[in-house]
Amino acid sequence: MSAIASMTGFARTEGSVDTIAWAWELRSVNGRTLELRFRLPNGWDSLEAGWRDLAGKALKRGNVSANLTIKRQSETRLELDPTALEQVLTIATDLHRRIPGSPPPSAEALLSLPGVLRQAQADQQEEKAAAAVDVQAGFVAALADLVTSRQAEGDRLAAVLNRQLAEIASLCATAAEQAAGQPAAQRARMLENLQTLLRETPNLPEERVAQEVAILASRSDVREELDRLTSHIAAAHDLMGEAVNIGRKLDFLIQEFNREANTLCSKSATPALTSTGLKLKAAIEQLREQVQNIE
Repeated sequence: MSAIASMTGFARTEGSVDTIAWAWELRSVNGRTLELRFRLPNGWDSLEAGWRDLAGKALKRGNVSANLTIKRQSETRLELDPTALEQVLTIATDLHRRIPGSPPPSAEALLSLPGVLRQAQADQQEEKAAAAVDVQAGFVAALADLVTSRQAEGDRLAAVLNRQLAEIASLCATAAEQAAGQPAAQRARMLENLQTLLRETPNLPEERVAQEVAILASRSDVREELDRLTSHIAAAHDLMGEAVNIGRKLDFLIQEFNREANTLCSKSATPALTSTGLKLKAAIEQLREQVQNIE
């Protein structure tokens, strides 16, 4: 049977090839859909589309960040970026003219600015060509580790969900016991009040009064709500058995749980049942918070 997957996970892979060392870090948190954010070194952007495709096949939901770090293990040959130099020189010269007494821009200062000096394009392309296969394999491994991490967290979530569903079932049983005599008690109390009213106002039609009493008594009957809650608990267990991509379905089911619990509280005629209904709502909210983590 497939395991429930969480949307929370972490994975890291690293390695080296020729003159560079590389490392992947993948982090995943909750999200309504699948959102992928890549942070890649200059020159590696062209491979992002393929990595996105791989991630989209392995994951269905979650906010996922994938960071690739490249470190060079040998001396780098640098070259000047003429366009960047021209831009910073223009800005620096303009500032020098605007600020009286300021020193003119120096070559050392200009060359130290980011982007003015860059790795030689030929070297960069050679490094990328030599490392691309290794870095690709590292991403595939990191993605597999992330899936495993999310499934491990899903196992923990499944245990929590089972405990919470058991608590909700126990509260439903308590509510059923507390509500068993509620319609009859409500009917008797209303009849007593109406008999007093009839003695004071004898012209009220007794048949209409009895009809209203029956309607009010039926509104205090919470058996339908408890039956539906029991059905929702069974449906939640069935979904957990399916395991794969059940987060959205469980989220919708929790809304149904809440609807029945709210109706039960509104129909309650005793402090004990109201207290149990409020505990039921709190337990359902705790269940909802955990369901938000499921893929």
